[in-house]
Amino acid sequence: MTLPKPKNAEANFREAFEGLKVDAGKLLPMGTPVSQNNVAKEAGCDSTALKKAQFPVLVADIQAYVKNQVGERAPSERQRLLKQRQRSRTAQETIQDLKAQRDAAASLLVESNARISILTRKVRGLETRPEELQSKARTLPRRTTSTCIVPTR
Repeated sequence: MTLPKPKNAEANFREAFEGLKVDAGKLLPMGTPVSQNNVAKEAGCDSTALKKAQFPVLVADIQAYVKNQVGERAPSERQRLLKQRQRSRTAQETIQDLKAQRDAAASLLVESNARISILTRKVRGLETRPEELQSKARTLPRRTTSTCIVPTR
């Protein structure tokens, strides 16, 4: 009977790296991004245990994988929440701007209605006035051309 050969540290790290790549980690939750620190944690070690000086090929593989995955990685929950807050803040600013525009328009409407009311009263007053003026008016005789004196030079 042969006992399984104990794995060395590099094999543990390599297994953890492969597990994180396919999102099948044993210690870290699913969706944990691949990084040098997370590979060390997944291997059951301290996050500083995986050093470039000791495992240069493995660290280079991890860094290359991370570099290739930058564009494909979905945003983290924190990043998603930050974007949502920015959109919310932008929406709140938009609401404030729209309220200010609404208030300004309502103010102009009230001023216009007041001006219309004043002008309407003036028109009504002037409409009744011609009757008053006609009753007081005198008729003047018409001038004829024969009564006009034309100055001579």
